[in-house]
Amino acid sequence: MPEYPALELPDDPKLGQNIIHFARALRKAGLPIGTGRVIDAIRAVEAAGFGEKRDFYWTLHACFVNRPEHRVVFAQIFRLYWRDPRYLEHMMAMMLPAIRGVQEDHPAQAGEKRAAEALLDGANRDMPDTGAPGDDETQIEIDASLTMSSEERLRSLDFEQMSTDEVAQAKRMLARLSLPVKPIPSRRGQPSLRGRKIDWRRTLRASMRQGGEMHDIARLTPRPRWPNLVVLCDISGSMSQYSRIILHFLHAVSNAKGAGWARVHAFTFGTRLTNITRHLKQRDVDAALAAAGAQAQDWEGGTRIGACLHEFNRDWSRRVMGQGAVVLLITDGLDRDDPDALAREMQRLHLSSRRLIWLNPLLRWDGFAPKARGIAAMLPHVDSFRAGHSVASLQELAEVISRPDDVGEKARLMASLSSQ
Repeated sequence: MPEYPALELPDDPKLGQNIIHFARALRKAGLPIGTGRVIDAIRAVEAAGFGEKRDFYWTLHACFVNRPEHRVVFAQIFRLYWRDPRYLEHMMAMMLPAIRGVQEDHPAQAGEKRAAEALLDGANRDMPDTGAPGDDETQIEIDASLTMSSEERLRSLDFEQMSTDEVAQAKRMLARLSLPVKPIPSRRGQPSLRGRKIDWRRTLRASMRQGGEMHDIARLTPRPRWPNLVVLCDISGSMSQYSRIILHFLHAVSNAKGAGWARVHAFTFGTRLTNITRHLKQRDVDAALAAAGAQAQDWEGGTRIGACLHEFNRDWSRRVMGQGAVVLLITDGLDRDDPDALAREMQRLHLSSRRLIWLNPLLRWDGFAPKARGIAAMLPHVDSFRAGHSVASLQELAEVISRPDDVGEKARLMASLSSQ
């Protein structure tokens, strides 16, 4: 719940017009707000009064927010618009490009850049020119050949720090990605002219049609078998921004042609486990994620990783794992349940899969250490431990899946665990 400092409004605040402007900012930030909701918000404020800060916040919240993922953006825009006396200067400083070596006073919080863009409405692009620099001023020339392209910068940018436009660009980049996988050799064979193994049954059947004379020898080659991909995605409060973008990536993988996967099964978990496989089969990504969000009722809630993995191992493991399934576990590992029970469920999941790959957004920090009990309990039972916070980290998944010997950061973190 956000803090509520005193609201300082002028003597003639024109509160109705301010609420209209506030609603426009929310709409530009992605909230589906129409004229009817704005009228309802003005009437609700008239009925509830403007005496208590908390009542004013939750009155507007009840009128404008109807989905869990909109809470963060609403809170940031409310803070910047209603409570910060110098919100415009703060946003302009945050939106203007920074010179390398000069850092911001504080990193942008989740949803803060989207809130800033919505309130500015392109003000930073429409600023008047202040004139050419004087003779005594130093002009700085930047060699564009040495700068990183916008797409390359976007590849390495953290999902949590992206603006609205950057999130849209990242989703378009993820829609073009795929996870090709190599087939698994099996003992079953298929007819082949150059196979090394002789198909005695087909050879003898052909000879019986010719009076027992054997003219040709039928041969077999191993039939390729494609594994299943099983994805377990954390949608708790600490993972909400990452999970939404990763689900766009999973939708692209589920509908990719020629990727090689037999089937792609997707599950979300927070306080409970939800199977969203059938929703990701829809062609339209917005409709697919809307249906998945409607079924998963624990968005931005708590985290019970051990209980959810127990439910998966008990009810779904034999149905979707098959032989040689690759499992992607996407979570930060912050769990408050019993670490011993979590370790048992992770061990069972590991034994049931061909490979278990853990994507953790917390690994983006250079000084990351497995100090949390949940992370320490899960780490020994994964094959590869990788970061999952940017487009580049998801692009590396194709190489990780094709290399069975890849362990990522597991070896380093296991060494730090043993030294504790």
